[in-house]
Amino acid sequence: MAAKSRFRVPQFNKNALNFSSYVHYDHFNPGNVDATHGRQSLSTLDYSPLRRITGASFFMAILVSMGGFIFGYDTGQISGFLEMPDFKERFGQQRDNGEYYFSNVRSGLIVALLSIGTLFGALTGGPLADSIGRRLSICFWCIVFCVGNIVQIAATDKWYEVMMGRFVMGLGVGGLSLLVPLFMSESGPRHIRGALISCYQLFITFGIFMAACISYGTHEHQRNSAASWRITMGIGFIWAVILGVGILAFPETPRYEYRHGKIESAKATLMKLYGAPANHYVIHVEFEEIEQKLRAEAAQLGFFQEWYHMLFAPKMLYRILLGMGLQMFQQLTGANYFFYYGTTIFQGTGIDNSFVTQMILNGINFGTTFYGLYIVEHYGRRKSLIVGSTWMFVMFLIFASIGHFSLDRDEPRKTESAATAMIVMAAFFIFGFATTWGPMIWTICGELYPGRYRAKGMALSTASNWLWNFLLAFFTPFITSAIDFRYGYVFAGCNVLGGLLIYFFVMEGQGRTLEEIDTMYLSNVLPWKSSKWEAPPPEEISRIRKEAGANDAALAEHGEGPALRGSDDSDDPHAEKIKAEGGLPDIAAHKEH
Repeated sequence: MAAKSRFRVPQFNKNALNFSSYVHYDHFNPGNVDATHGRQSLSTLDYSPLRRITGASFFMAILVSMGGFIFGYDTGQISGFLEMPDFKERFGQQRDNGEYYFSNVRSGLIVALLSIGTLFGALTGGPLADSIGRRLSICFWCIVFCVGNIVQIAATDKWYEVMMGRFVMGLGVGGLSLLVPLFMSESGPRHIRGALISCYQLFITFGIFMAACISYGTHEHQRNSAASWRITMGIGFIWAVILGVGILAFPETPRYEYRHGKIESAKATLMKLYGAPANHYVIHVEFEEIEQKLRAEAAQLGFFQEWYHMLFAPKMLYRILLGMGLQMFQQLTGANYFFYYGTTIFQGTGIDNSFVTQMILNGINFGTTFYGLYIVEHYGRRKSLIVGSTWMFVMFLIFASIGHFSLDRDEPRKTESAATAMIVMAAFFIFGFATTWGPMIWTICGELYPGRYRAKGMALSTASNWLWNFLLAFFTPFITSAIDFRYGYVFAGCNVLGGLLIYFFVMEGQGRTLEEIDTMYLSNVLPWKSSKWEAPPPEEISRIRKEAGANDAALAEHGEGPALRGSDDSDDPHAEKIKAEGGLPDIAAHKEH
């Protein structure tokens, strides 16, 4: 008889989530007299403990998150370029006194055109990922990024050459910003899925920090040479090549493989990621839930019909708008105010070497994101994000007040203590962002949509992120010229609104499967009560879907959809392949208590 375990990770239990080396499943073993969720039909399965983190899941997270590093590296380098003498002389404008500078329009376009590219990359990344797969899509967008980097490095004295190079790079970054969380959400073991997706934000912060360090080095040693900025740009190729080539050594996501009829390959991938044998309970449950969900998603429609169907599917418009709103408020936290223009901002406070200040702040951003990986699985999404919003509101309120009322903006060296206090507040703000809103919004958006619409839904939410990224990057120089550091009050207010959005609309996804999260939205669970919600058995989930109006899905779940019948009416190009391989696996249709 199996010994009673202290752990119960697969089902949500806020007191049981910890970071021990193993995940235990004794509470699900019907042979255990103390089991509370055992199913007699599954008594022959293996319930042995599994390692919390396997080599496969670790290396997958490291490699795929390189997409975040690419974005972070580019974000971090542009802040330094705007203050490099050679970059100013080549691409800036000259005053009557011979001084070179960037106008608000020119600096705004150079910084912000990356975001326009990412907007288009994110919108096209979803359909491409559904068409050719997640792996090949990642490889393709890495190539696009490299092409844009070549254009940027080859620029000589035309500022619009840099701008267009950044636009093309943005296409690649946008595609990767969609695919990395998507890949993680479809592959990651449920008990660490939030942390895996959050690795994307960790690598963004690492990229920002690395770019700041390299820019500082080239600025100090190649101050008046084109090498000061071209070396930093050229190093960007390394990260794209590592990701573009390395991803080819990894399998597709289990859910994508399953959807395209590669059942055994999907199972093998799950076994490797979990480090579990084929007859282990967790593999069976994962397959059961994937199979049940994909039955509901098997009857694919044409391209435009599929988008139309997504908008009017039960609770999908709600989730699409929620995802776009979350990404909007992530930008409106004000983090990129520091990351894009930090060097310029702190130069305006009288700091002698703003490159050093920016490097320190980026180092804080990177280091504290590690704590965010712990928070996302230990304290949950909702509570952490609400606390983060409150923290960032207070920090920006103080930052803006000091900058407007205490700092002498004409002669900032007279008020060095105010400048120092502003840097401290910026550091505290970045701590709050890096541990909550930075990593967790990507986690929530990766969990928000059902598999059939996940790529498209994430494309729209990611596009929202990049649209607001562009608006902030372009208009920030104009706004700061008009209202100085009072701009911080705008971000403070947005942080309050972001916290309210989390409280009233976002479900708690900690410790749950993607399928359980989908059911919470369909069954109208109150978000502020979602942390205590207990997942119903599959037959109850089926009833919930019917009552929600998911009629086509309900038919598909019972094997009556056109794709599962293999009829000539099906528009699913993979239906016959699934049928030829024996159809969807025969998995238990209900849970026993």
